[in-house]
Amino acid sequence: MSTVLDPMASPAPGSLLSSREKFQLGSRLALAGSSAALLALSVVVRTAWPAEADTARLVAALAAALIAVPVLTEAWNALRSPSLHGITDLLVAAALISAWALDDLETAALVPLAMVLGHVLEERSLLGSRDAIAALARLGHQRARRLAADGTVTEIASTALRIGDRIDVRAGDRLPADGLVRVGSSAIDASALTGESLPIEVTIGDVVQAGTINRHGRLEVEVLRLGGDTALGRVVQLVQEAEHAKPPVTRLLERFAMPYLALVLLGAATALMLGGTVTTALALLVAACPCALVLAAPATAVAAIATAARFGILVKGTAFLEELAEVDALVIDKTGTLTVGELRIAQVLPEPGYEIAQVLVLAGALGAASSHPVSRAVARAGDATQRQPLADVVEHSGGGVAARLGTDVVVLGRPGLLTHLGVSVGEVPAHYGPLVGVARGGRFLGWITLDDEPREEARHALADLAREGVTRQVLLTGDRASAAHGIAARLGLTEVHADATPADKLAVVRALTAAGRRPLVVGDGINDVLALKAGAVGVAMGAAGTDAALASADLVLTGSDLRRLGTGLRLSRRCRTIIAQNVAMGLCWTIVVVALVTYVGLGPVWAVLLHHIGTLAVVVNSGRVLGFEES
Repeated sequence: MSTVLDPMASPAPGSLLSSREKFQLGSRLALAGSSAALLALSVVVRTAWPAEADTARLVAALAAALIAVPVLTEAWNALRSPSLHGITDLLVAAALISAWALDDLETAALVPLAMVLGHVLEERSLLGSRDAIAALARLGHQRARRLAADGTVTEIASTALRIGDRIDVRAGDRLPADGLVRVGSSAIDASALTGESLPIEVTIGDVVQAGTINRHGRLEVEVLRLGGDTALGRVVQLVQEAEHAKPPVTRLLERFAMPYLALVLLGAATALMLGGTVTTALALLVAACPCALVLAAPATAVAAIATAARFGILVKGTAFLEELAEVDALVIDKTGTLTVGELRIAQVLPEPGYEIAQVLVLAGALGAASSHPVSRAVARAGDATQRQPLADVVEHSGGGVAARLGTDVVVLGRPGLLTHLGVSVGEVPAHYGPLVGVARGGRFLGWITLDDEPREEARHALADLAREGVTRQVLLTGDRASAAHGIAARLGLTEVHADATPADKLAVVRALTAAGRRPLVVGDGINDVLALKAGAVGVAMGAAGTDAALASADLVLTGSDLRRLGTGLRLSRRCRTIIAQNVAMGLCWTIVVVALVTYVGLGPVWAVLLHHIGTLAVVVNSGRVLGFEES
């Protein structure tokens, strides 16, 4: 019989089963228990009072009628919507009806009863995978301390929070919502959400996410997003959607479901016509139930999806998990993907007679007066306590900023602006990223080069993928060629496509596919959407990334650690191997049981017991995915 767990019914928060699944499981257990009690009573009556054989038969008939309710209901549903799951329901129903017709009431009750109880045990084993997913969902259901305007604190459920509320987050608290830090600084443990073991330092102005833990200090946080709109909410939604998807191998097997049913029924009828007993024919119907094959892929896939979520890898469907195992090329964006996505000072090149500190202090004061990204990056450098107040600040759009310091005009800007303002700058140094110069009173103080630094783990992650067979690695970016080649040289990448539009990115991915490659495409922005959709597998960086990238990607990394790409690849290959093992075990065990029934003469009850041994072996083997670990 098909499993009770309904893939289309989502469990309530904190629960492993939906209300519908609880009702179905409870009803089935109640009917099975009642049928078992009546069957036992029938045996007792027949043994203790042989003269009451008719009464014993009546009790056995009642037991068979009770257990027939769920069996025939599932069989009717299987006829209306044929599937691989439904084959088992139809074969057990056929065995039950045949036993009834042949007046073998004990077999009519015992065979479906053993199948029902066995499947309940199998479903309980499968809940281990759903438990891992439910634990992720429970992270967002916490208590919260809401701050009133007068400073009073009220403890409420997280579901009672509203956007704009301020909450008090103390050391050890798990954040109940996404929010903006308004007061305090701390270290946030995001390991449950992103798989990142190191705490993340946060301070005023930083965004914090639901499900993370405040490790020390006190934070006052303004609520920005709640429930399903939080990064955690999107994580849970994606994992639950993936849990409900059918693996490709299951869809393949379902194509042969009805021919298989016809073959089994024909085999049982042939055995009967060739002189076999009715008991043998019934046993063949039970032995051929494909429960092990039914669970071969879904049990493994659900366990793998739960395991991937533990590492901060969200898989939108089981098909993508299997596709990931086949990738052999990498197409990766630069800004925000290979790099941190934030400009930092690379070099300070002072003119003779000036110190680095002098250049940084003046540049920092000018940068603090501008909102341009380059200016903000410069403003973070140098000693802010040494800065002097500026007057008459003028921002030149795209060129830089000028102001007055005492009687001197001071400038932070590109070479063109400095020349325009009459400052002699000399030879411009070689640089990959933005370049600005600093001047005071017409005198040039020096150059500052900036760059978007590669992520610390980027080189290790690329080497890891190469060891896994992803040998062709392409940097594909809309950034300038000089910046792209600079990052590529630092990371050992030799194939670079710069100044790429979204259409250009799509063309590069399609060219790789046409050449027989299966590209893994990694990006984080709107301009990556077409490429993400065209790749064999698309990966979006960060659950808080652009909605367009998240919607287009097949996998989502909830954190920013590129090493999780290698983790996902190894997990997908482990999953593929275990699915292959399960399919082989299911087929071989079914053949063995059918052979034992045919040539040794095992009865229906023994066929049921052996059937469940094979099915439980597949479930246990699938559970090995949950033990997947990487440091």
